[in-house]
Order: sequence, then C-alpha cells, then structure tokens
Amino acid sequence: MGATKTDHFTDKQNQIAIIAKALGHPARIAIIEYLLKVNTCICGDIVNELPLAQPTVSQHLKELKNAGLIKGNIEGNAICYCIDEKTFDILKEYFSKIILTVTNQKCC
Repeated sequence: MGATKTDHFTDKQNQIAIIAKALGHPARIAIIEYLLKVNTCICGDIVNELPLAQPTVSQHLKELKNAGLIKGNIEGNAICYCIDEKTFDILKEYFSKIILTVTNQKCC
C-alpha cells in the first residue's frame, strides 16, 4: 500500500495543517471569537449567535473539536463547548517563530 501525502511531512507540520484547515471557514472563526468573548463554556447558545441552521453549526463544532481547537463536555442533554488552550498554545508558538524569523530577515 502506498504512502499518503501526509506521510511525507512531520507530525508537527500535519498538526498545524489540520488546525489551519479547521480555521479555514468564517463560521468557525465566528464560533472561536464567540467562545473567547463569553469566556466560559457554552451549552447551546452558539446556534443563536450564527446565521446558520443547527445541523450546520453542529458540523462546524465537530470540525473545531476534531482539530483540538475546542473541547466539549456532555452535561445532561447538551454538549458544552469551550476553547482548548493547549491547541492555541501550539499556534502561538508556531506563529511566534514565523513572526520572529520574518522580522529578522534581511530579504527583498
């Protein structure tokens, strides 16, 4: 069986790509911004904040959760979502290195 395209890259590169792909939709950015704004776990209010149907919001939440950007806990009949700080620490480290490198470059 042949190697997949992701096999040719490091675990870190694949991890950043998964996170970046999850952030590649404006509805997901809006969800992240909303969770940051309320600064607490949310159990269902997210649908009221977006101009999207509940199944669509659920799909976006699933993508964000699979990428590790949010975490969800079951409370009764609802799933409560909040930011997963560990993944944002990974992004902060990654982009900080890029910014430092670009800032110190003497190119073009």
